[in-house]
Amino acid sequence: MRGPSLFFALLFCLGSFAQMPDTEIWLVTLKKEKDSLIPGKVLNLSQHKGYDNQPSFSLDGKSLYYVSSDSTQQTDIINYNLRSGKKQNISKSVLSEYSPQEIKPGLLYSVVVEKDSSQTIHEINALTGVHQKVLEPDSVGYYCFLNADTIVYYKLTEPHSLRTYVLSTKKENWLGNSPTRGFKPLNAYTLVYSLKDSTKTEVFQYNFRLQKAKLLCTYIGAGEDLFWHPKLGLLRSEGTRIFQFQEKTSKWVLFFDLSKFGLHRLTRFALDAELKHLVLIDNL
Repeated sequence: MRGPSLFFALLFCLGSFAQMPDTEIWLVTLKKEKDSLIPGKVLNLSQHKGYDNQPSFSLDGKSLYYVSSDSTQQTDIINYNLRSGKKQNISKSVLSEYSPQEIKPGLLYSVVVEKDSSQTIHEINALTGVHQKVLEPDSVGYYCFLNADTIVYYKLTEPHSLRTYVLSTKKENWLGNSPTRGFKPLNAYTLVYSLKDSTKTEVFQYNFRLQKAKLLCTYIGAGEDLFWHPKLGLLRSEGTRIFQFQEKTSKWVLFFDLSKFGLHRLTRFALDAELKHLVLIDNL
């Protein structure tokens, strides 16, 4: 039986049964000018009162997945076609889905809140919406696949912790406490992740072959909004601005200032692989 501390952690992390924030999804078309990226057309693609959040691009870069709540605060996965602007609800279940990620073409994974309030990762057919398989880890807040056999996930323990789980052996490994949701694989054996305390956030690179962590940088504050891009490296948001970490100087420099678009506060962002689009979550 789950104790009260885990129950409240479930509410805090995904807001499945608590009041979810009113958020909007904005899509920014990027333009290349010499060696720089310039924000172009800006579109509010959700235009929906309630919770619209947790976006991720499809592998082919042609569409965007995100979650959207209905009047009962159940969330479903929406597919937004970047060319046509059409939206399609693809989850088709009575459960709430969160954090959709396309791991293989046409194959989604998502954190799903079960009827008993457990939070597990489901494999979902992106065409039919059928939930095909439930993966082993429980109490999952956020996750990514390091490789086909290894999941890295934010576990709703007290305190919250970052873990790895090997599907073939069912072996779990602890990486650290108080992680942010910004953790991404660099390759099949290297991970970038961050841990926070009340005053700062430390960003690490972990090599699973060497089983060794290297401190990449530190910044003041406990922001969750970190993103790793293979072409741009480490990015983070603060207010309505996005900063990029420069490894040569070990400094954060301004990458985008989005204040002129009338945004309130960025709480998530992502870029596609080809740097054609930037997607933003604005907390209203």
